[in-house]
Amino acid sequence: MESMLREYLPILVFLGISVALSGVFILGSLLAGTQRPNPEKLSAYECGFDAFQDARGQFDVRFYLVAILFIIFDLEVAFLFPWAISLGDLGLFGFWSMMGFLTVLTVGFVYEWKKGALEWE
Repeated sequence: MESMLREYLPILVFLGISVALSGVFILGSLLAGTQRPNPEKLSAYECGFDAFQDARGQFDVRFYLVAILFIIFDLEVAFLFPWAISLGDLGLFGFWSMMGFLTVLTVGFVYEWKKGALEWE
């Protein structure tokens, strides 16, 4: 049991050093930084300019569509990395199941492209 706990000692040392350094950096910035708040610094930041409408205004659905498409294809890449690393262990079943997954995503991408979801006007 003791030998197993010794294997975790470098991780514990690393965590201790990182927490200590983070505390030193935060304390150093608080002590060395100038604290001169003014109304401009304390105002709400929204894309570099003042808010010009009600926050509950409607957005074009294309904003949401592009965000959803980004998440879908980002997740595709997130699934591809572990699959590529363990492809030798998965065999043909793993290969063809990923090809099916990529086919479904490609069909969805072509559908979105034909519908004009990627066109920005």
